[in-house]
Amino acid sequence: MKNNLDIFRIQTNNVAPQKGRILIAEPFLPGNYFNRSVILLVAFSDKGAVGFILNKKVELAIHDILPGFPEFNADVYLGGPVATDSIYFIHRLGKKLPGSIHVLGNLYWGGDFDVLKQQISAGIIPPTDIRFFVGYSGWDSGQLEREIKEDSWLVTDVDEETVMQDLHQESWTEFVKKAGSRYSVWENFPENPAMN
Repeated sequence: MKNNLDIFRIQTNNVAPQKGRILIAEPFLPGNYFNRSVILLVAFSDKGAVGFILNKKVELAIHDILPGFPEFNADVYLGGPVATDSIYFIHRLGKKLPGSIHVLGNLYWGGDFDVLKQQISAGIIPPTDIRFFVGYSGWDSGQLEREIKEDSWLVTDVDEETVMQDLHQESWTEFVKKAGSRYSVWENFPENPAMN
C-alpha cells in the first residue's frame, strides 16, 4: 500500500517559503484546520512564519463576530488554529491604513483597527478590498521548513487578485491545478479514501 501512496507524494518544485507565497496542503494532511487548505504567508523569517487559510469561509459577517463593528459585507475566513479569539485582516488599502505591512503587490496585512472601522463607517472601503480571519496559522523557527521536507506542504507563487477572490473549500483543487500537471493526481483523490 505504501508504494501506491508514493504517487501522491509531493515532488518538490524547489520553491522556498517566503512572505507573499502560498502553501497548498497535501491531500492527506489531517486535521480540521489544515485539511485541503491553502495558506497565504504574510510573514516568514528565521524566527518563524505567519499565514492565513484562504479557503475556509465562515458563514458569519464581521459585525456578527465583533459587537459594535459597523455593518459590512466582507468575507470572513477561519485563518488558523492560533489565537482564535482574535480577528486579523488582509487588504488592498495600502498606506491609507496606518501600520499596514506590505505582503504582495497591492496586498497588505493588518493596520490601525480604529482607522479601519472609521473608513468602513464612512463607506470608503469596498468589501472586496478586505478579508477578515478568525485566528491565524503560525510556525516556530524551522517548523515550517521541516513540514515542507516531510511533504506536508507545496509552496507556490500567487497574485493578489487570486488571493482576494471568493474562495471556498473546493478552491484547493483550483490551486492544485495551477501548481502544475505533476499534481493532477491529487485533484480527484477522495478527501476520505475510506469512503471510496
